[in-house]
This record gives sequence, structure tokens and C-alpha cells, in this order.
Amino acid sequence: MTRPELLVGVCGTATEVGKTWASARLLASLREQGRTVAARKPLQSFDPDDAAPTDAEVLAAATGEEPHDVCPEPGWYPVPMAPPMAADALGRRCPTLTEVAEGIRWPASTDVGLVETVGGVRSPLAEDGDSRDLVRALDVDLVVVVADAGLGTIDAVRSAVEALAPMPVVVLLNRFDGADDLHRRNRDWLVERDGCDVVTDVDSLTTRAQGRGPT
Repeated sequence: MTRPELLVGVCGTATEVGKTWASARLLASLREQGRTVAARKPLQSFDPDDAAPTDAEVLAAATGEEPHDVCPEPGWYPVPMAPPMAADALGRRCPTLTEVAEGIRWPASTDVGLVETVGGVRSPLAEDGDSRDLVRALDVDLVVVVADAGLGTIDAVRSAVEALAPMPVVVLLNRFDGADDLHRRNRDWLVERDGCDVVTDVDSLTTRAQGRGPT
């Protein structure tokens, strides 16, 4: 199977922390720099009454792909629950982790492939595995952990990084405000006391990815 030269997994510390926004911005930035990019969100659940685009549609807009290339139709669950729960609510079968991993296909000559997971690092993703299990099964080159910058950040990031060890991780503190004392203190604590690799903007995240990508 064709594998991108750089394979990035994106996890969150929770839902609604901005995984899809960060993934799309990273992919668009890399694409602007001449990289060939592709995104995969193998399973997604969503509220069918929400007029906002689905994660697959947002990622497809960033890469120039079709939404059903990003997330094949069987992986669309119109119930806002973790995919295994959504599948059960819909009376459908949720795939196993092996089936999810083996079902991911990449266009030929892809410089950077990005796989966005669901929910938090330990959120159920497949019938028998979670988001952490998927990035491990894919043996990604880098895991981006997207976290909120405010209250609860240190605990959430520590838990996520520990769960992902020993995989290489860069933490994006999303919605970081340099004028916010708590945001600055959270960043400094994670860097200085915990030794985390932390960035606070997509440009810096792009640089980290470039450092692990094709030259």
C-alpha cells in the first residue's frame, strides 16, 4: 500500500478543541508550500440537523479532495456520538480497528498524509479500539495533540502525552492568547516542567511537520 512520506495523526484532549480546524489549517499551509497533501477521517459522527460542514467536508476543502475520499460513505454516522455508539444506535456494524487501518488508502506520490481521529485520545473509534490505538496501528511519524489553552489544560495534555508514549508528539495549544496570563503559564509549565513540545500557532506547527517531512 502506498504510504505518504510523512504520516501525521491528529488527536485531541477532548471533543470541540479544534482538531478539524487545526488539521485543515496545517494541510492548507503545507499545500501552499508546494507539498502534496491528503487527509483521511476514516469514521465521523455528526448531527444531521447542523448546517455546518462535516469534518470530512472541511478537510476535503483544505486538500482539494472529495469528502467521500476523506471519509468513505460507510464511515458517516449521522448521530453525534462516538462511532461505535453511533453505529449501534443506527443498527449498523462498526468496523474493527484492523479494518479501519487497512481501509485507509492514499493517492500516489503524497508528501504528507494526515489522519484525524475522533474525540479525545482514548475516545472509542472502532469496535475494539480508540483514537490512540489507531495512530499506533498506523505507525504515524508524528502525533499532533490539539488542546484548549485554558483551565484544565495541563492535566489533559499530560494524560494525552502519557497515553501516546513513546510516539513523537507535538502539542498545539489552540485558541492561545498571549495576553492571557493563564494561557502563558500553562504553556510554560508544559514546556519547562513537563518537557512537552508545545506550539501555539499553525505556522509553528507547520514548521514542526516540515522538520519531519520530505526535504
